[in-house]
Amino acid sequence: MEQPSDERPYLHTVSVVIPVYGGEHTLAPLTEELVPLTEESVTPDGNHFVVSEVLFSYDNGRDDSARVIRELEGKHPFARAIWLSRNYGQHAATLAGMSSSAGDWIVTLDEDGQHDPADIAGMLDTALREQAPLVYSKPVNEAPHGFLRNLASKSAKALISLLLGSANAKNYQSFRLVVGSIGRSVAAYAGSGVYLDVALSWIVSSTATSPTTLRQEGAGRQSGYSLRRLLSHFWRLVISNGTRGLRIVSYIGVLFAAFGIALTIWVLIATAAGNNTPPGWASTTIIVTITSGAILFSLGVIAEYIGVSVNMAMGKPLYLITTDPADGPMGKALPGSRR
Repeated sequence: MEQPSDERPYLHTVSVVIPVYGGEHTLAPLTEELVPLTEESVTPDGNHFVVSEVLFSYDNGRDDSARVIRELEGKHPFARAIWLSRNYGQHAATLAGMSSSAGDWIVTLDEDGQHDPADIAGMLDTALREQAPLVYSKPVNEAPHGFLRNLASKSAKALISLLLGSANAKNYQSFRLVVGSIGRSVAAYAGSGVYLDVALSWIVSSTATSPTTLRQEGAGRQSGYSLRRLLSHFWRLVISNGTRGLRIVSYIGVLFAAFGIALTIWVLIATAAGNNTPPGWASTTIIVTITSGAILFSLGVIAEYIGVSVNMAMGKPLYLITTDPADGPMGKALPGSRR
């Protein structure tokens, strides 16, 4: 829906959600960077927006972040705390913040200062220009974590894209912008242990990326991700990606069975040709390969049935009713700004 030229441009409201685990030294500087955006701002494309609220979703971290959150809540009228009962993890904390938001758009960003709030304007322009309800930041530089961790992150996303058919996995970032109604709907149905970006992919019609620059983590802030937590993060991504991983078991079973049949044919031909093989080797190999294939294929079929229950447990919706996109924030793009 194009905006008539004689009307005031639509003011997009943005809720910023920050999951907090170890932000004692970084939350205050990050919040100060958000302060100018709490006044009406204009994007490079001319869209008007304002950060209407900043939600600190406290995940019961290891430092004195709770005190800092209370101080920021008392100092800034736009700041609001979401107190979780215990540590649930970054994705759960993010979902809790999203469910408590009220803006036209939801932006999620990390507490450590790597994400520049000034990039929100470009992400909003991308969403409106490409009519994408979900926009991920696309860093133009390497993350400041070290070679091995960056390599592991890229490899994990590439593996997920290849094996599980998740084309957008390579774009997954914790700095994201999503239509508010979609974000709140995801937070309402997502089950325990679900990977947030997978849950979003279940219902968004399209995604886009917007270039951003990653900064160094704030002073005094160490990464909260140990090797064990990173592996757990990756495994949750695998499990959340539906039944594709389970189906791979069936494919492996079929390959084993096909190999067994091919081996049987080869042994029969070799025997007819007079080639000698050790007694019992051929029959044992054939039985093992065909039986293994049958077992794996059967497990794959069983896994498909289990996958139905897994999807239900994760909260994957059969459908989601939404409003006319033209009546939502994506319908408020400036005339001529869409591609």
